[in-house]
Amino acid sequence: MRKRLRERLRYWFDGTMDRGTPALIGWLGLASLALITLVSGAAVAFAHKDTKENGGWPGIVWMSLLRTLDPGTMGGDSGRPLFLVLMLTVTIGGIFIVSALIGVMTTGLEARIQQLRKGTSRLIEHHHTIVLGWSEQVFTVIAELVEANQSERRSCVVILADRDKVDMEDEIRRRIPDTGKTRVVCRSGSPLQRGDLELVSPDSAKAIMVLSPIGDDSDIDVIKSLLLLNSRTWTGTRPNVVAAVQSSANLAAARLAAGDTALVIDADDIAVGLIVQSHRQSGLSTVFNELLSFVGNEIYPWDEPALTGATYGESLNAFELGVPIGVHRADGEALVNPPMDTVIGPGDRLLMVAEDDLLIKAAATRPRVLRSAMAVAEFQPPVPDRTLLIGWNSRAEKIIAQLDLLVKPGSVVDIAAARPPREEADRELKNLTVGFKYCEPTRRPSLEALGLEGYRHIVVLTDDGIDPGRADDRTLVTLLHLRDIEIQLGDPYSIVTEMHDDANREVAQVTKADDFIVSTKVISLLLTQLTENRHLYAVFADLFDPEGSEIYLKPAPSYLIPGAEANFATVIEAARQRGETAIGYRLARHSDEPPRYGVHLNPSRTAPLTLEEGDTVVVLAED
Repeated sequence: MRKRLRERLRYWFDGTMDRGTPALIGWLGLASLALITLVSGAAVAFAHKDTKENGGWPGIVWMSLLRTLDPGTMGGDSGRPLFLVLMLTVTIGGIFIVSALIGVMTTGLEARIQQLRKGTSRLIEHHHTIVLGWSEQVFTVIAELVEANQSERRSCVVILADRDKVDMEDEIRRRIPDTGKTRVVCRSGSPLQRGDLELVSPDSAKAIMVLSPIGDDSDIDVIKSLLLLNSRTWTGTRPNVVAAVQSSANLAAARLAAGDTALVIDADDIAVGLIVQSHRQSGLSTVFNELLSFVGNEIYPWDEPALTGATYGESLNAFELGVPIGVHRADGEALVNPPMDTVIGPGDRLLMVAEDDLLIKAAATRPRVLRSAMAVAEFQPPVPDRTLLIGWNSRAEKIIAQLDLLVKPGSVVDIAAARPPREEADRELKNLTVGFKYCEPTRRPSLEALGLEGYRHIVVLTDDGIDPGRADDRTLVTLLHLRDIEIQLGDPYSIVTEMHDDANREVAQVTKADDFIVSTKVISLLLTQLTENRHLYAVFADLFDPEGSEIYLKPAPSYLIPGAEANFATVIEAARQRGETAIGYRLARHSDEPPRYGVHLNPSRTAPLTLEEGDTVVVLAED
């Protein structure tokens, strides 16, 4: 019986110790109280005279307490040997108790500091933007949100990822040293766990962005995060949720998981569309990067009551600052580059390209149009394309399928790779003939054997079967060989390539390729735009859709007489007569100069402008 009672007491004691630092401090407090009570009782019982001289029972208790907390206090004691031995006893006991107390408090404090460093405390914020997941895209997203929130008095971006909080903060400070008025807060936790998701206070957030993590199964994590958000019970207004899947095959499942209120975009499809559109017109990615970025010109819905009842064509030159590109109907429908006789109705808003919505300004008088400088549009019959596709990856099959929709009958695309792709064996195409040529892209003799002079366009694809950094390195070597061969041949073809890392794009400028497609950056910019304004989704979906109005860089001589002095209002009018919307131009002589690469969007309507052969006009048009 006694043994069983001892075991139960031991079990109870172990249970209290499991409660952590507060329980340990409590036990040490009880031990101190017991020691003081025992020594004080002994002094009262056996040292009557010394007890009386030191204030009786209360005085002895006070002396014992002081000697427990401060051993040095005993140095001034006097009295009979028994009294001094009792004071020495309480002092020695106090040394052990105080030492243990200091150790317990130090350990508990270190554990608490470590917990805070791990970022596992609940966030208390309102109207913040949450980013779920961690990848290279997070730095582009944060930089864009910092730029977007410059006019805000106070803004907050919260990152929730299964990484160390301190490591995330250090990496963000290294890559983005100045975040302006925007606070960036990191929390350690898995976006796939409901409990960790609550750390970032999703109920009070204004927007939630789900990033694809690094790995082959990234879409699975995105779908799981969307499921958690969709099944969650929201206590307030549901925030704007946006996400992207890397594989088109997972798009339907992701949208089902996200529900009707979230936006899920197909990153693979957008990357393919950008590559296909750019392979025939260099500089397109620069235009998209500016429209999608918060640096430079963006797209804004704008209410201009004075134009109610006017046509879309009449609105094109009705602004001093800002270029209309479409109409956003009162019922939510977005019309990009609609017919010029489209009437702007009550409640409709114009879609404007401008540096900021505060800088959109209606013109007091219509700008002068120099019709003598306008070129007469000449019909040029389409000619078949010859395209060389160097390399092969998961997007190549969709690239060929979209090319087949855009090129003229009789066009040819040859695949140059180390192995023939099995995916193209049974494909039926209407306008394209697909061929295969053996090639090792990093070896110059192998490239020279392809007969490059016979192609108008060359597209270089990165290998997605190896490390992204290494894949970019191999692409850089291929580009250098292609550019040197082109110089020797006399500039017969254009070169468009895709890159994984935007930093490698800057390095690759020495190759002077016509265009670089960094799909991860484009997707990051698009997601950031949609977190700030989800209504722009219909606009961008139309721009990336090959069946709608797209952005084209068309030869400037089709709009202005080369060398004739005019202005951009004249370019707008020349484009209007062709059913197109002009939003800028590109100067060929500055096409290799970053960061604009010769592209000028939303220029002054009235400033003198002279375009030469080789220059292009940026327009919205149907092919």
